[in-house]
Amino acid sequence: MKWAGGKGQLLQQLLARMPDSFGSYFEPFVGGGALFFGLSSLGMLKETYLTDVNDPLIETYKVVRDNVDEVIRHLKTHRNEEDYYYHVRASTPRKPETRAARLIYLNKTCFNGLYRTNLQGQYNVPFGHYKKPNFCNEENLRAASAALQGAQIECFEYSDAVSRAAEGDFVYFDPPYQPLTKTSSFTTYSRNGFKEEDQVRLSETFRDLASRGVHVMLSNSDAPLIRKLYKDFKPERVYANRAINSKGDKRGKISELVVRSYR
Repeated sequence: MKWAGGKGQLLQQLLARMPDSFGSYFEPFVGGGALFFGLSSLGMLKETYLTDVNDPLIETYKVVRDNVDEVIRHLKTHRNEEDYYYHVRASTPRKPETRAARLIYLNKTCFNGLYRTNLQGQYNVPFGHYKKPNFCNEENLRAASAALQGAQIECFEYSDAVSRAAEGDFVYFDPPYQPLTKTSSFTTYSRNGFKEEDQVRLSETFRDLASRGVHVMLSNSDAPLIRKLYKDFKPERVYANRAINSKGDKRGKISELVVRSYR
């Protein structure tokens, strides 16, 4: 999945900062799952818990895990045409496999791969006008399905998702980023958004897990609030290419923070 703030650009830097060993793996803001898929490809995962508050995303991961052939079959029926895109966007499929294929299709053909809904929870991102979007990549889908086998995938609030994490386990937090400016905010992955008070509450959860011997790593923007909340853990500055801006000359490398409870 393409995902705003996805960690494909930071994957190697995150892998270089992993703990030497860990038990169960928890990713409570799974999004595009770049770190999960990276760790899975390296054979580093045992018991895995993938969660998010985005119901359609979680359902899609479950269906790709359990019935990838049907997802592929449905994806093959879709077309990269503007009128058709809006027809699919307005549809409400009844079967999980059809809904999963719809989300993947929209994700690959919409503008910039955004996930955004209106107040009624309806997907409202415009058509992307890509020449040849690969919305039915069979090899990738089957590889994702194989990686997801055995993973526990649920729609949970992050605090509930990590409640079972124990000493020696590893939790990776990749929340909606704290905006750097009032106009740069993109935190609407769910209808409730992710506000400053949520960042504060997340930092408290981070601190509690660390105090219990859980290995915790977090990614966020290089914002004053984030530096303040995690100052005791010595945030590290890293750089990633970000392409969410609609203006090409505004895209490029920006600094972000990685926070760890371990060294």
